[in-house]
Amino acid sequence: MAQQFNANSGAGQALPAVTVDAPKSRHTVGGAAQGRPRRVTQSAVKPKPTPPRAATAAEENPRGAIRGYVAGRSMVGTKTNTPINETPQSITVVGSEQIRDQKPVKFDEILRYAAGVLPGTFGADTRNDWFLIRGFKSDDNSTFLDGLQLFYTAYASWKLQPFDLERVEVLRGPSAVLYGGSSPSGIVNAVSKMPPSEPIHYIETGVNNFGNAYLGFDFGGPVATSSETGKLFYRLVGQVQNGGTQVDFTPDNNYFVAPSVTWKPDADTSFTVLASASFNQTRGINFLPYVGTVTAAPFGRIPTGLFVGDPSVDNFKREQEMLGYQFERNLSDDFTFRQNARFAHVDVTYSGLIGNGYTNQTTGDIARYSFLARDIANQADLDNQLEYRFDTGLLQHKALFGLDLKHYDISDYQGFSFGTPSINALNPVYTQIAAFSGTPYQNAELNQNQLGTYLQDQIKLGRFTLVLSGRNDWVSLTDDSRLPGALPLGRDDSKFSGRTGLIYNFDSGVAPYVSYATSYNPIVGLNSSGALLLPETGEQSEVGVKYQPNGFDGHFSAAWFNLKRTNVLTTDPNSVPPNLQTQDGEVTSRGVELEAVANLAPGLKVVSSYTSYNIFVSKDDNPALVGTVPTNTPSQLASGWGDYTFQSGALAGFGFGGGVRYVGSSFADTANTMLVPSRVLGDAAIHYEWQNWRFAVNAANIADKIYVASCASATACYYGDRRRITGSIAYKW
Repeated sequence: MAQQFNANSGAGQALPAVTVDAPKSRHTVGGAAQGRPRRVTQSAVKPKPTPPRAATAAEENPRGAIRGYVAGRSMVGTKTNTPINETPQSITVVGSEQIRDQKPVKFDEILRYAAGVLPGTFGADTRNDWFLIRGFKSDDNSTFLDGLQLFYTAYASWKLQPFDLERVEVLRGPSAVLYGGSSPSGIVNAVSKMPPSEPIHYIETGVNNFGNAYLGFDFGGPVATSSETGKLFYRLVGQVQNGGTQVDFTPDNNYFVAPSVTWKPDADTSFTVLASASFNQTRGINFLPYVGTVTAAPFGRIPTGLFVGDPSVDNFKREQEMLGYQFERNLSDDFTFRQNARFAHVDVTYSGLIGNGYTNQTTGDIARYSFLARDIANQADLDNQLEYRFDTGLLQHKALFGLDLKHYDISDYQGFSFGTPSINALNPVYTQIAAFSGTPYQNAELNQNQLGTYLQDQIKLGRFTLVLSGRNDWVSLTDDSRLPGALPLGRDDSKFSGRTGLIYNFDSGVAPYVSYATSYNPIVGLNSSGALLLPETGEQSEVGVKYQPNGFDGHFSAAWFNLKRTNVLTTDPNSVPPNLQTQDGEVTSRGVELEAVANLAPGLKVVSSYTSYNIFVSKDDNPALVGTVPTNTPSQLASGWGDYTFQSGALAGFGFGGGVRYVGSSFADTANTMLVPSRVLGDAAIHYEWQNWRFAVNAANIADKIYVASCASATACYYGDRRRITGSIAYKW
């Protein structure tokens, strides 16, 4: 301005030129560190500059919300802030907008439209969240919250709340090299809502057609301090849910509260404390016969609302508490230290009568046995990370050094008894029945301690990115049984796992990649013979391509994988009681995944996926099982969802959405003679936003299709969710 004024005024002498040096870059606290600007010696051939991407990718916090349905960055694949298009592994991110639009009731329902994932394995079960990744059961050892594992065994399962989540990330393929023991199929990482820098005041209530109502709240923002406003932030999220489900005498009551506080004393330091407490009460799902659900019995079909247990006996209660923190400190422009920790406690009591086939198939009399489990578990996780960014000639490095510790202990009490009266499928009569009070078959204290150290380097040369990762784990496991005459069991294990991946980013946005990874997963528990379960190992090769078109707010991906998993946990139908754990030799899963997600226009968001794989037993002590498909496991999945909101005109604020989900057929027996048919399900939503209000109606399985979600055996089949219509009203200020 001074130069311009001087020239226009006609003064005889111009002011001297002014040179402004750009300030030295600092890192954004909270995981969004981008690394300092680098000064690279110019050579004869300069790499072409990277074309600009959509603004959403450049501005996105990899631990925070995403705009629309498209995520550009994530920390799940590398534990560093990395663009998804530069990560040589399959990643899906479901953000808070998609969660809101689709209105999932349970955590696993968030994954219904993700490639390679089958949620709701056991149908309408309200106790737990169940999902398969690339054909393998992964909910028990591959659920993570804010990067830390929530492992469970026996019945001491954890419950995550969709209303308390900012995003959910699916990392497919072996990931133990960074996260320790987990399924070689991948992990699902839930990201909690964090204290915001801007005030949030939100309240929502709703009810569905089963009479299940809820009230949720979300408050947060900066807290004024004596010295300066904006250094202390808080958030309080909670929900009260109570009411019935599609099964008689089976409520789904869920209460939780999650407070959190963030302290930012300066631009380079952040410390967040997260806590939560929840209580859930429901009843166990039905174990129904194949004949009468998948196929017709002489009396017809078993009603989907049948409650096989007895209200005087059946009960499932979970009390859960968590307390943890996230600390991050930029030590310099090149070094960042992060430490994440959490202690979690869960107390589960499960009492019930479980279906066990027919006593009379003609009349529909279902056999039952009495079961009781009381499991109390504690889990402590500590993950230390040091990120170092440096150059060696033309190579740019982002190195990560990590040391993590895990402790898990469980008091596991389980018992069963036969002799329970049967119940008729068409005319159930409930009488006062005594709960199990006999001698347990399992009564033990199990402890697992795991120490892992890992090293990773993300090396960039022009448009190439090479990711090299290595880890070693040391694990000790003890089982102190309280049964008469039982001897303590124990084992120490150590194993190395690794990963290498290479990706190239073309100017067009196309990014082909290749990767290879191994994994190691120690297992807590006993097999059907009473021996300690063996550790799992896995290995996978993957070839894929990602595409993020220039100037287009969307992302496309395709991946082909070949995954082998050894010492796979399955069920033993001949055990007493039935369906205890055992381990096969090896299962192979190989196939292709396609996924597309885009914000096509203002107000228009879409996501779609297709999965096809060949999963089979590749090694087993029983030669007849080699080549067969494990039970509960479909080989094809497809889905698509879209949502549109009018941006202007008389319909401004009004929107609607819909989706279709296809799940292929599966088998109910290990010999693959009993087929569970495929199904096509539709979902729909309408919503209207006016001023600070939002009104919505969501319908899952809108055609009310009756189907069997899966069968673990001929006597253990599970009906899927019937039509569920939820009306909701929300207000924010």
